[in-house]
Amino acid sequence: KRGPKVKIYYGRKKIDAYEGETVGAALCAAGINVFTRSVKYHRPRGMFCAIGKCSSCMMRVDGVPNVMTCVIPVRDGMRVEPQNCFPSASHDLYSIIDRLGFKFPAGFYYRLITRPRSLSALYLKLIRPLTGMGKFPTANRGFKPMTKSEQRETEVAVVGAGPAGLSAAIHAARLGCRVTLIDENPMLGGQLIKQTHMFFGSKEYFAGVRGIRISEKLAEEVKQHENIEALLNTSVVGLYEGNVLGIVQGNKFATMRAKKVIVSTGAYEKTLLFNNNDLPGVMGAGGVQTLMNVFGIKPGNEALMVGAGNVGLIISYQLLQAGVKVKGIVEAVPRIGGYFVHAAKIRRMGVPIYVSHTIKRTWGRRRVEGATIVQLDDRWKEVEGTEKDIKCDLICISVGLKPTYEFLYQAGCKMKFISELGGHVPLRTKNMETSVKGVYIPGDTGGIEEADTAMVGGKIAGISAALSLGYGDKEAEEFREKAIMELEDLRSGPTSARIRSGIEKALIEEG
Repeated sequence: KRGPKVKIYYGRKKIDAYEGETVGAALCAAGINVFTRSVKYHRPRGMFCAIGKCSSCMMRVDGVPNVMTCVIPVRDGMRVEPQNCFPSASHDLYSIIDRLGFKFPAGFYYRLITRPRSLSALYLKLIRPLTGMGKFPTANRGFKPMTKSEQRETEVAVVGAGPAGLSAAIHAARLGCRVTLIDENPMLGGQLIKQTHMFFGSKEYFAGVRGIRISEKLAEEVKQHENIEALLNTSVVGLYEGNVLGIVQGNKFATMRAKKVIVSTGAYEKTLLFNNNDLPGVMGAGGVQTLMNVFGIKPGNEALMVGAGNVGLIISYQLLQAGVKVKGIVEAVPRIGGYFVHAAKIRRMGVPIYVSHTIKRTWGRRRVEGATIVQLDDRWKEVEGTEKDIKCDLICISVGLKPTYEFLYQAGCKMKFISELGGHVPLRTKNMETSVKGVYIPGDTGGIEEADTAMVGGKIAGISAALSLGYGDKEAEEFREKAIMELEDLRSGPTSARIRSGIEKALIEEG
């Protein structure tokens, strides 16, 4: 349901938006594809991830530069401006640099501006305005300087309010812990809020229930616990020694000392290397779902899906439901990775699936206008003469996820690259505790899996944190052991063999 209508300004253009929408979503709904320009070559930039994890949507908002417009909510009268362009993002005169890129190799300025010495000052004067991201902030309407920091304390801090974080907070609170649940988004649920399909799995973990309904059920249970404080629209910017968190909420900075920290920050989307992969219209699968399922905005008219796993197949179907023509699904491996039921449904709707194919390039000036796909041989080499052009204005990249690990590196957790789990992950015990005492990692932070395993992992982490603080009894310990067995059972099928192998590499002994 949309909130009340508000007005925002993109440059001088007045745009209708709705309370609860993000700035990026409002711009997309208004047909604005080019948000800003890149630093060196002034290439067009638009929406990609929609979760504030890339830099494609950074703009100047109410005088503040480099704001992630895909996550900041609209506000009546807000002024949004593109960066790194003249006179506008859609018609940037400096984009000529991109066409002459061969004349400007990496580090050219170190040679160009040194001789003759008499002209070096002039060169610097000309080049400096072209460098850097945005300009210094100005005190426009809505801009407030950061206030003096405050100090806070909690027993259990849960960073990230997706399925793992919500489950962890609920189970820690049930045992009596004082819990602070922190998320950078305006609502609880994480990726669940954009999932409109019904989940597989066990009934205990919401099989047959749509993701958005699961998030509502978990959020409602969180609200029933008076000992859970939820801090939304709040970013955790650091995890320091002694379980101290640096948090930013609006223009307020605070440090929070927690006795235990549960990091359930989920995962990023991976992308692919191909020519022109940065054009507006190339989006991550999660970004496409956010526009469609959270804000009710069509992300394009004709789409090419890259990746035939469950996510790629499900989103292709959702695109069709939203009135977007799916021109094809491209999969690099020789077989479809997703469930047969999803692939069959897509094929019945006339969507071709190209296995042993990949995307080679996209084309278009200010937005994607089409793409070229190519067949791959059994050595992953392009087969000459198999190129196929597909006209489209949306390319959805669904090639997997990688865990978010930055806080855990910063906290000093022992890390390991485990390809079966999606990338760099922290080593952990069966109770979800990392090598740093008091830091736990349920969900995709510890390896890419499903929502049901994330919820069980959150249960284990929440109970473990509570038990280590002296809450709970023998019954709670038995409940945790039962949850550990549940998790093993969820991973017992043939499709989870790879996950089991990865978990074995990541496990460490208690103590």
